[in-house]
Amino acid sequence: MTSTVHRTCPLCEAVCGLTLTLDDGGHVTKVTGDKDDPFSKGFICPKGASLGKLDDDPDRLTKPLIREGDQWREVGWEEAFDAVQAGLDRSTTAVYLGNPNAHTMAGALYATALIRSIGTRNVYSASTADQMPKHVSSGLMFGHPLTIPVPDLDRTDFLLMLGANPLESNGSLCTAPDFPGRLKALRRRGGRLVVVDPRRTRTAALADEHVFVRPGTDAYLLFGLVHTLLAEELTDVNLPVNGLEELREAAKHFPPEVVAARTGVPAEVVVRLARELAAAPTAAVYARIGTCTAEFGTLAQWLVDVLNVLTGNLDRPGGAMFPRSATEGPPRRKPYTTGRWASRVRGLPEANGELPVATLADEIETPGEGQIRCLVTVAGNPVLSAPNGARLDKAFAQLDFMVSVDPYLNETTRHAHVILPPPRVLQSGHYDFALLGLAVRNYTRYSPPALPLGDRPSEAQILARLAGIENLDELIIEQTLSKAFDESDVAERRAQLDGENGAEQRLDMMLRLGPYGEWNGGELSLQMLLDNPHGLDLGALEPRLPEALTTASGRVELAPPQLIEDVERLRLGLETALPEMTLIGRRHLRSNNSWMHNVSTLVGGSNTCTLQIHPEDVSRLGLDGFALVRSATGEVVVPIEPTDTIMPGVVSLPHGWGHAGSTQGVAAAHAGVSANLLTDSSTVDVPSGNAVFNGVPVTILATGVITAH
Repeated sequence: MTSTVHRTCPLCEAVCGLTLTLDDGGHVTKVTGDKDDPFSKGFICPKGASLGKLDDDPDRLTKPLIREGDQWREVGWEEAFDAVQAGLDRSTTAVYLGNPNAHTMAGALYATALIRSIGTRNVYSASTADQMPKHVSSGLMFGHPLTIPVPDLDRTDFLLMLGANPLESNGSLCTAPDFPGRLKALRRRGGRLVVVDPRRTRTAALADEHVFVRPGTDAYLLFGLVHTLLAEELTDVNLPVNGLEELREAAKHFPPEVVAARTGVPAEVVVRLARELAAAPTAAVYARIGTCTAEFGTLAQWLVDVLNVLTGNLDRPGGAMFPRSATEGPPRRKPYTTGRWASRVRGLPEANGELPVATLADEIETPGEGQIRCLVTVAGNPVLSAPNGARLDKAFAQLDFMVSVDPYLNETTRHAHVILPPPRVLQSGHYDFALLGLAVRNYTRYSPPALPLGDRPSEAQILARLAGIENLDELIIEQTLSKAFDESDVAERRAQLDGENGAEQRLDMMLRLGPYGEWNGGELSLQMLLDNPHGLDLGALEPRLPEALTTASGRVELAPPQLIEDVERLRLGLETALPEMTLIGRRHLRSNNSWMHNVSTLVGGSNTCTLQIHPEDVSRLGLDGFALVRSATGEVVVPIEPTDTIMPGVVSLPHGWGHAGSTQGVAAAHAGVSANLLTDSSTVDVPSGNAVFNGVPVTILATGVITAH
């Protein structure tokens, strides 16, 4: 006897609809794309096709673990929570939130309450190892860190893409199921795709033009484009803006001839690309992780949207537009700021309520008032994902107490004293609060749990229990309704909410209050989503300015003072010597960070941990089979993969590997090496605190001629 359920895939940012076939034991026997999903239309990638194997992974923890010395003991939930209560000193506790929190309802709805209940400013997440520069630039330009424009992929005539490889990643900070198909459709309708990247990725190979650029120099290239538009009077600014003259003054330092020497992109190419952007009927500039995780990441993200403004393409069909999420709240005009507090040891500024993960080890190792002695991690593996992972590994071993909410015993959670495993994917409801606010078409979908929880708590209940707040959902519902309605209406509105649990009731409230909701002149509610299990198309993106702006001025800020100040750092960078060899990361279609390396169907093939290097460098360095890669922080020995798809002088290691000795059988058999043994936690993007993973100076040696440090 089999059954069929429909779910949103939770494994990357593309939110593809899946159709799952389950046997009578609740195990997935087949996964296909949901052809009736109006957004993904049946598209599926290898990760989504493997959801059943990930959900049913035999190495996945099903019961809490308590560590006693070097041994682990399975315990009941009450004993586990009692151990947490006894061991966690909240006055010395930090919180780390990993990437999967963006893909779970629990992460979206309960993580903030957990942080507030602990009362700590020591909050860290994968955001400062990924996209914090985009949040900071968007906050400074548009007033809110989540007011992020996305390329209107389905209508644009010209897409300039930097540091992104959506044919492998499926897209990032741009929710677009079947991103490859949308790019192919762009070209079929006569549009133009240009990809700027140090590697000729699968996306670059699809493009009309691929431009090689030196790692970490994207901000210089973008400033060269801005300079050209302003110098040749090719601008079409059709929005209320501040700071145009300040921007013009800053751009004077970066003419095409100057940036060409830094970026490796010929001056004539810089000029031509600027003219093409200006001349296209519609155009969008889009940049992602390769540009964020660099020394000038925030400047690069700022200049992306400066270009969209200058060419008249911000907030218009075919340009870069602002999605309207079904759970979006009313805009609040409150000036965005960073640096409300700073890290204790290095004085790095806060952004979005977080401190840079690059300084987490400092805060654990350094004695004194405010030293971190306890840690809560939720769905994260920073030993493999944060810079200088070896140092962080040693720091975690020094903690007095650590608790991890995680389905695996991995490189990070092995240091925990208590591990609290969340339920299987199919036992959890799913709604993409964050990702649907970045979608290239307005859309909404909810996937209720497909299987019962049994006698275990949901992930929401785990986080609420850690927060120590009784009736947390009820408190939040009451507070929200009290702000939205007169006191006399609150009880009636509360009685209208549907949902099998607190998380579903909160989702129903947000949908009803949202821009398409029953309580806001529309029809949307949780019941409507349950009645439409394939999802609902809410229409193409529409212009949203000035309504979506929440800057103090009510205008787009083209020259935020914090960023204009950082331009001087960029200008001084022109005077520094270029390293002989630099390291960059890379994505694989069959992988997403470290947590998919224990699925047999996702390892092997192209998903291997190799050092991509140009054949000229192989010959020049006398490499044969393996290379030793050495940086300021560490070294690894790794198999080489000669390829002319990478620039000479650049090498690439994939992210999230390094599973030697893991208790996860498949991952241990395909261990690879961690690229973050080489990255340097002392180097960050200054405005955002984001870690630097691209453009890392390295030395490459043949394994037979290894020299001393």
